Amino acid sequence: MTPVTSSAPDVWEELVTAALLGTDRRTPPGGAPGREAPVVLLDAAALETVRRRAGLRPARAARRPQPAPEDPRPVLPPAAARRLAMLLADRPGTGGGGRRGTAPDLMELLPQWLAAVNDRGFAPPPESLPALLDAARGRTDLRPAALSFAGPRAVWLARLNPEWRFALRATPGGGAPLPSLEDSEEVHKLWQEGLFAERVALLCAIRAHEPAAARELLTTTWATERAEDRLMFLDSLRTGLGPRDEPFLEQALADRSRNVRATAAELLSALPGSALAARMAVRAAACVALDHTHATATISVEAPHECDPGMERDGVVSKAPAGRGERSWWFGQLVEAAPLGAWPGRLGGRTPQEIVALPVADDWQSELHAAWCRAAVRQRDAEWARALLGSPSAPEAGGPGAVSLAERAKLLGTLGSAERAEWVAGFIATHGLSEAFQLLGVCALPWAPPLGRAVVDALNIARDAGSYPWSFSGVMGLAERCLDPAEASRLDGLLAVPDEAEDASPGAGGYWAEAFQRLVTTLRLRAAMIEEMGPPPSSSGA
Repeated sequence: MTPVTSSAPDVWEELVTAALLGTDRRTPPGGAPGREAPVVLLDAAALETVRRRAGLRPARAARRPQPAPEDPRPVLPPAAARRLAMLLADRPGTGGGGRRGTAPDLMELLPQWLAAVNDRGFAPPPESLPALLDAARGRTDLRPAALSFAGPRAVWLARLNPEWRFALRATPGGGAPLPSLEDSEEVHKLWQEGLFAERVALLCAIRAHEPAAARELLTTTWATERAEDRLMFLDSLRTGLGPRDEPFLEQALADRSRNVRATAAELLSALPGSALAARMAVRAAACVALDHTHATATISVEAPHECDPGMERDGVVSKAPAGRGERSWWFGQLVEAAPLGAWPGRLGGRTPQEIVALPVADDWQSELHAAWCRAAVRQRDAEWARALLGSPSAPEAGGPGAVSLAERAKLLGTLGSAERAEWVAGFIATHGLSEAFQLLGVCALPWAPPLGRAVVDALNIARDAGSYPWSFSGVMGLAERCLDPAEASRLDGLLAVPDEAEDASPGAGGYWAEAFQRLVTTLRLRAAMIEEMGPPPSSSGA
């Protein structure tokens, strides 16, 4: 429907202006100033509203939208559906703010609920989709899990509501169906003619099943792609990266885009057997040697004096960041890209643990160990990660030491979940919680029993010591989300308000009791959430 051409829009604007400014400052159109002006304004607005609605000409009806696609997944159990409605109703802005007291933070439980429901493969109730999309719109960290749970109907809805367009951007190919990977003609047609998002989705799908076929498809158009597109396509090769990708990546080292060259070099350095890794090993070895003139064997470092064209071609960035010395900058990049397996032969056949324990001359230890940390993370080398982490009970583990806490957190990511949790538990037992927050963030969920016990024990010690309670609010929030619900029964003894020492923070005892009560309530709520969904598919029907 389209409005009839008239002066009505001008009258409406005058009415709106009068309402905003007030009738004392602006006389309504067709009225007079005075006590009756507000009534005149409202009467005129009512009349104009009817006129605006009635003064429309018939227009061609819009095309009906296509029906929403079917979702073949099983229906969510009723109890779990009710729980979802409760979690979504607790979104920020839907309730009162302020201090929660002992009430669980339901919105913070939504990510775990989504992870559990996706593991079980349920479909959402259709009526919950708008609130679910609104929640994901407000929190980007929810989007992958929320869109996975929402399924194909989320994309259908996103095409009808501009506020949910993020679902189209987050869905590979904007939700468009990909051709069968066996249909080579359709695959090549989409690769040649499709939108960028569709081509990325296609390349990733093929790479996940046939890495070589994806690489070959990419080579057919590589020379004509835009630099920013080449970078995105190249990044897809991280999936299934292997020695057969080396020739293509070697060619990409000569790309005209610096970012493409850097990404190609990074991927090649993650292949310890590549020619680039061998070149970097030679360069790094020329900078590091054993010096036997000291009482004990010592590592000496002679950083490169220039960044030659060969180094730049292999991904070394010549310009150092502000405040960073050029030679140390080049040196760190060489060591980071060199295969870790080359160092025992260079340093007297020593193991990674023995190499890391060697003293380093002239204050080069931090730079050398930091580069080895980046190499261990890039090459996913657990043995070197263990050596660089060291014992969690060692004094230097608590900092500053040669390896920072941020580097330790990345190194922990190369270890298995059980070993990771055990190391962090040992760290907390020795150094407490004040430095453990970022280490806890890399541990698998729910926390393994030894780690959960270590966190609870450390919180209890802090409470008994009369510590300032608000400084532990971040760890307490993590515990609410990450502690195994089975640990709830162990916390019952911490719910009472403790006697406050003279030097304790005012009101600390009450805060601690409230925080532990909220923790216990949250853990029991999490246990109920999981029970409402039933067992995972792997354990059902046994």
